Amino acid sequence: MEWIASPAPVDWPDADRIMQDRVAALRRGEAGEAVWLLEHPALYTAGTSARPEDLREARLPVHEARRGGRYTYHGPGQRVAYVVADLAARGRDVRAYVRALEGWIVATLAEFGLQGLIRPGRVGVWIARPDLPPLPDGTPREDKIAAIGVRVRRWTAFHGLSVNVEPDLSHYAGIVPCGIEGHGVTSLVDLGLPVTMGDLDAALKRTFDAFEAALPRTDRPLPRALAAPSPIPPASLPPGPAGPVAAEDA
Repeated sequence: MEWIASPAPVDWPDADRIMQDRVAALRRGEAGEAVWLLEHPALYTAGTSARPEDLREARLPVHEARRGGRYTYHGPGQRVAYVVADLAARGRDVRAYVRALEGWIVATLAEFGLQGLIRPGRVGVWIARPDLPPLPDGTPREDKIAAIGVRVRRWTAFHGLSVNVEPDLSHYAGIVPCGIEGHGVTSLVDLGLPVTMGDLDAALKRTFDAFEAALPRTDRPLPRALAAPSPIPPASLPPGPAGPVAAEDA
């Protein structure tokens, strides 16, 4: 797995183009799998299940993402990890892939003493908030700290996940995050943890074994070119309850 990091925010259209290029290169046997760490400028993306009523206020640019899920917010202070993964070499199981992403996030949060929660019917990773009042029906409050949205094309997965480090949480008021009403959104800093983006990146790398263990490669014969360097080197990167998966055959 190749790791790529962009030091400056990458606008959505540029990120989408780079992901599409990487997917095509992997399918041609010219590149391997990759994790791309980046931030976006403040914006909303709409997944394939997005509903008009979930966009409460278009206060930011809105981009059609063609990933699974509904609306989400991206912006400075949020770490986005786009994962280009060869699911043909990892068991051809999309559900297992999403579980592997969830497990990776949970393992990463544990590095900071947090217990990440996975809830059926609520995509993403959640944090219990006993310090806050319960919901009107008495349900204990849980806030979302990480989102997952994936697209799969001929067993190549892309898009990925986001973890809130210190974003402007007020922008979530413009949408119903991931179509889930009632529960809130939080971040590492909002929870009182003095975590930097560099701290999170280091934790993501340390815990990536959790992803590999959950979704190991089958070591099928691969084209020789997959061992070659990425055709998208870091220098070329721009400076600076619907399901979480969208699948297609083309």
